[in-house]
Amino acid sequence: MSVAKLKEKPHTNQSSAELHRGVKILHDPIRNKGTAFTEDEREKLKLRGLLPPRVHTMAEQELRVLGNIRAKPTDLERYLYLIALQDRNENLFYRVVMNHVEEMMPIIYTPTVGQACQEFQHIYRKPRGFYVSLHDKGNVKEILQNWPHKNARIIVVTDGERILGLGDLGADGMGIPIGKLSLYTACAGIPPTECLPIMLDVGTNNEKLLNDPLYNGIERRRARGSEYDELVDEFMQAAKEVFPGVLIQIEDFGNTNAFRLLEQYRHNTCLFDDDIQGTGAVAVAGIIASMRITGGNLADQKILFLGAGEAGIGIADVFVAALKEEGISEEDARKQCWFVDSRGLLCAGRDNIATHKEPYAHEHEYIDNLLDTVKALKPTALLGLSGQPQTFTKEVVEAMADFNERPIIFALSNPTSMAECTAEQAYTWSDGRAVFASGSPFDPVKYGDRTFVPGQGNNAYIFPGVGLGVIVSRSRTVTDEMFLRAAHSLANMVKISDLERGRVYPPLSDIRQVSAQIAADVAKMAYDNGFTDKPEPEDVLAEVQEYMYRPIYPHYV
Repeated sequence: MSVAKLKEKPHTNQSSAELHRGVKILHDPIRNKGTAFTEDEREKLKLRGLLPPRVHTMAEQELRVLGNIRAKPTDLERYLYLIALQDRNENLFYRVVMNHVEEMMPIIYTPTVGQACQEFQHIYRKPRGFYVSLHDKGNVKEILQNWPHKNARIIVVTDGERILGLGDLGADGMGIPIGKLSLYTACAGIPPTECLPIMLDVGTNNEKLLNDPLYNGIERRRARGSEYDELVDEFMQAAKEVFPGVLIQIEDFGNTNAFRLLEQYRHNTCLFDDDIQGTGAVAVAGIIASMRITGGNLADQKILFLGAGEAGIGIADVFVAALKEEGISEEDARKQCWFVDSRGLLCAGRDNIATHKEPYAHEHEYIDNLLDTVKALKPTALLGLSGQPQTFTKEVVEAMADFNERPIIFALSNPTSMAECTAEQAYTWSDGRAVFASGSPFDPVKYGDRTFVPGQGNNAYIFPGVGLGVIVSRSRTVTDEMFLRAAHSLANMVKISDLERGRVYPPLSDIRQVSAQIAADVAKMAYDNGFTDKPEPEDVLAEVQEYMYRPIYPHYV
């Protein structure tokens, strides 16, 4: 993208007369260039004396940032440094993240963002994102108009009830929508001024937070029932009115609310739930890619899930959709997915089964533990989404390896501390035969004469591209078929060289290309199915790539 094109984007579109000058432009993270302001710009914008005299290139500024980040003693300190950079110079922040995505993503998102959310009230520095609380009922539309960027195209919203595998963090869960939207920009090029992170503060049941005088949220227990639903509905309607055509991603809601809100709003709102649909797509992509290692067929897989929440059910639903594409009936496809939850094997004879679990409660004698379930069912793949660390024990992994030449073992719980097993454990306990992936990153593992590079089943492979495709095509809806298409796209981009190292996902360094291709596939579906009134361009991928933001400083003279 040329500088001229960049200047046409709304977040840089200011005339000479409208431009902030002096310290005001230095305090504007969208337009601030720091020491990269040229001599002519310093003269025009009245910056003489406000900056050191030497003019630096953006590349030189990047070197300074990298030096500072790498000198920090902990990942939380690195997180704080990067957030501070984002607050003062967004273009430089995204240049650093995009050019070093494998190093920076674990800092700005999982696993470090989990710790940041746990300590959010103590590390709070500067407002970022937007808060809608129960105190705002009746006025949500009016307060949404306080958001400074009127062209928001995507909202990530949470109520903080189920943050990663950490539980109820109330208003401190704001770190999640902030982090997610940073990935939308870094991975898929959605301009930062088109991204709006929102916290729906409906209270918290976390006693530690309620007793902390520094907690930033409202001091009350969680709203339930009509009080909760009325605020959510007011927000949904107001968001669509204030930001016409906006895409809404619901994120880290509790299981009960997540499933029912998705079902309630998906048919009349451009909306999806990444924990359900995005996780489903990224995991199924990993399973499809695994078939190129194991030599099996998707139709022959039996999957056992540890955890029957949003993520597990979401994966099963996408897997079932994939099998239906291959001609298998929905009933038979569901029978290839089995679940162990906190009460043991999910089977038809159990009482009080949650509605979202009922389709996967099959006829079988009840088993109260994972190991015996593995031995009884003999699954080809074991997926962990329990938020319970070290539940894939040595005995469980060895059992998987006993009846599978190449057992598929995905420990997908986030952050890293919650993973069901480590990469080293999976490879060691399976004699190097496991096909392993995790939700958060693990270092390469040397076992025997091989070095395995664990794949990271990170939703960042899916949701940025899906969101980008919806935004570019101006689709009115987000469908399950779009996520299945995204899963196939992602699996197709895994190279033979990746598979040879045990990795069932592309390297994160390829994430921009991955997102662009997924976006083009999703946009094509929107055009083909009439989900948009926008005419289809001759080259959908080129349209996607043209839209994508790049961190280039605008010229002001």
